[in-house]
Amino acid sequence: MLRITDARTGEPTDATPARRGLTRVEAHVPRPDTTGLRVLLVADVLVRALEISGTPVWTVLTGTEGRTELRARATALGIRPFEDERDSGTGLGEAQVLRVCAPETGTADGETGEAGRDETASGLRVEVAPADADSGVADDDERASALRLALLACPRREPLRLDEAALTDAEDTLRRWRGAVATWATRPSGPIPDPVRQQLRAAWEDDLDVPAVLAVLRKVETSGTVPDGARFETYAYADRLLGLELTRDIGRETPS
Repeated sequence: MLRITDARTGEPTDATPARRGLTRVEAHVPRPDTTGLRVLLVADVLVRALEISGTPVWTVLTGTEGRTELRARATALGIRPFEDERDSGTGLGEAQVLRVCAPETGTADGETGEAGRDETASGLRVEVAPADADSGVADDDERASALRLALLACPRREPLRLDEAALTDAEDTLRRWRGAVATWATRPSGPIPDPVRQQLRAAWEDDLDVPAVLAVLRKVETSGTVPDGARFETYAYADRLLGLELTRDIGRETPS
């Protein structure tokens, strides 16, 4: 079961509601900068993790300037659309609220957040540390998948500074993994080994630890005991969470 550390209390809390019902994931993005993009990306991965567990999710984007610019950058990054905030109260059958935001958008007890709502009233608070990028690093749509990987590779509660070296390293990793997945896809299929599946689930269910998920993939990549067909299934399964299009090059003459 997915557990998230509530930034208000510091306590791990079940992200999946105890009673079956809709979970609302709110991404609080005040500006369309790299920090805002990181917040929205964490919210996107959180939604994917909930959906893998069978939890119905309603996604909402609140509190942002430059919404058109943010949506364009998010689309390039493979972030699925979030609805604009609407004054509709709770969703039908809503059982849980998860609010994803940067620390600077937080509020003290009793204060009202940027969306005009008491943010301490209910729900879990998922904090994402600020991110910055060297000039041009976060603006090239041709390298958007690499940017997504570079943002995911750092624990979400740690501040992040992206430079050209980090983006190039992410590009190299993606190129290698996509090429390997395309090759493994031509081998006889095999199930994901139970220990590997358990490691993947344990990683992302432990406070959405995406770097640990990536570490499992690196181990599988160089494993001498996991068959190629099982490697393919492992990467395809993990990509349901990561959204890195790791199977993109299957069937291409020259994987890239």
